[in-house]
Amino acid sequence: MVKIIIFLSIIFNLFISYSQIDSTLLNRISKDTSTKTMNMDAIYNRPFLNIGKSPVAMGGYIEANWQYLVTDGVTEGHQLQARRMTLFVSSRINNRIKFLSEIEFEEGGKEIGIEFASLDLELHPLVNFRGGVIMNPIGGFNQNHDGPKWEFIDRPISATQLLPATWSNSGFGLFGKKSKNKWMFGYEIYISGSFDNTIIDNTENKTFLPAAKNNKERFEEINSGLPLITGKTALRHQKIGEIGISYMGGVYNKFQEDGLILDFKRRLDIFAVDFNSTIKKTKTNIIFECVWININIPSNYIQQYGNKQWGGFMDIVQPIIKLPILNWKSAVVNLSIRFEYVDWNNGTLIETGKNIAEDTWGFVPSISFRPSAQTVFRLNYRHQATRDFLGNSPGLMGGFQFGFSSYF
Repeated sequence: MVKIIIFLSIIFNLFISYSQIDSTLLNRISKDTSTKTMNMDAIYNRPFLNIGKSPVAMGGYIEANWQYLVTDGVTEGHQLQARRMTLFVSSRINNRIKFLSEIEFEEGGKEIGIEFASLDLELHPLVNFRGGVIMNPIGGFNQNHDGPKWEFIDRPISATQLLPATWSNSGFGLFGKKSKNKWMFGYEIYISGSFDNTIIDNTENKTFLPAAKNNKERFEEINSGLPLITGKTALRHQKIGEIGISYMGGVYNKFQEDGLILDFKRRLDIFAVDFNSTIKKTKTNIIFECVWININIPSNYIQQYGNKQWGGFMDIVQPIIKLPILNWKSAVVNLSIRFEYVDWNNGTLIETGKNIAEDTWGFVPSISFRPSAQTVFRLNYRHQATRDFLGNSPGLMGGFQFGFSSYF
């Protein structure tokens, strides 16, 4: 915590210094990578602020919203939320060496976390090194999660309640990409910190991967002593879109200590497919992600802890108005809808053979206004149904949300 406070003090002083520099020296750059980008480039494909010829660039984004939600007739009333503010600092240290950090402040500063802080060593377009605090490339959302890029206030349920959203760990590995004509190929492969026993020993009383985010020691030690392996390959066509296939897996339990065997090695394996495309004629944007999880659960655990989970989401975004408004030359109004589903326990009861429920499905219509690509104001309506383990009548939740998100 002391190190974070010192770092933030440096950032604050830099901002003060920037405010005293002639504005002609400040240059807004849209990204730190080549123009031909893929989803794997999302961490650098952001607006940064450069000072003249300085190698250091800065940026960030903010998210805030109002919401009024009702669950089975019960509501907490009107809620105003300052969900997060994120700071980026990047530096081109030398030829072929660059650094990027991403620090997020959540819930008005209640939580402060380093989501990304890695050094990139560019060796060849197809072989590059990355190490530090990395963001595991599972699915498409985990790396490409910035609020201003999305038409919806809430992050997808499958990305936050099935997978741990913005899942990052200490680690290192290789990445690269290659383009030819209208095709692009990219890959990433890393070893990193891993999950722990909290995924099956938590206050949710179910198999719940996001519980592992509470273990801050994962940046210093691995519970099982064996690293998590994450790999992704993606293929993109300029007209068709991009499809990615990713895997993340490893041993999560502490199976030995001081040479003494405590348990079997229990694995966690995750597979994900993501796809994004834009229909050129109508400018319709389609984003899809689906994930499957297999976990080796101890035999003495009750069936409430599922060994198979799956879920996903699909966003459809349709621009309906695009014209100059006030001084905004490229203002856009979008109509969008999200469909999402999560099954935390995919299986049947041993005693009866009946299907285990414990799932959630929902849809979210949205209308959003973008005065520019970097800022979005959005009005969402959320409808969601959740069933318990026994499949009783679902709890229904619905309500409105209004908020904004913007890079700065």
